[in-house]
Amino acid sequence: MNGFLRELAEQRWDDHRYYHQSRINQCLHLISAFSFLVAYALLFIDPAMAAIVGWCISMVTRQSGHFFFEPRGFDRVNRVSDEYKEEVKVGYNIRRKIVLMAVWAGAPFVLWLQPTLFGLIQPAVGLEGYLHDVGIAWLALGAGGLLFRVLQLVWLKGPLSATTWMIKILTDPFHDIALYWRSPLALMRGERLDPMAHVGHGPAGSGPEAPGLTR
Repeated sequence: MNGFLRELAEQRWDDHRYYHQSRINQCLHLISAFSFLVAYALLFIDPAMAAIVGWCISMVTRQSGHFFFEPRGFDRVNRVSDEYKEEVKVGYNIRRKIVLMAVWAGAPFVLWLQPTLFGLIQPAVGLEGYLHDVGIAWLALGAGGLLFRVLQLVWLKGPLSATTWMIKILTDPFHDIALYWRSPLALMRGERLDPMAHVGHGPAGSGPEAPGLTR
């Protein structure tokens, strides 16, 4: 248990300091976190709608923060290159996220053109049925994307890192609210980037030899 808690704290800390320096990104993560909590509640009521909320609101706001507002290039706060961070990131780096979001965006078109999903499901009846099928497809994509990366991490880094990352992803909404609830106030003060004064010192290098960058 102690090993799990240390691993979880390390993954969360690295995720924050390396990938959430933009105050706009932090604010979008706050919106994403609250909408994910709504999606979690909807899972017990309407799983298809839970997936629609999770993807169309939670994931769009979350990934928009990373794609459009998070600084790229050399990370002066932590003294590592963007290429190195992308290479060693435990979860979905930008390249993997692009693939995942492309599949998400393409799923409704596939179901529109193939209502039976090539004979695997009953065809939807009306718009409501179509939206339900899209939601279920997105739910399967979310679960499949999570499981796929967990299995990859079991192979690459071992069961502890893989299980910890899965728990981190599932509990990120709660952690993001606790971490970023002050971010809108900082942004209104004109602070576009978190000064990250609490980081203090980053790894000394910018290549594979740089210590500490493992998440």
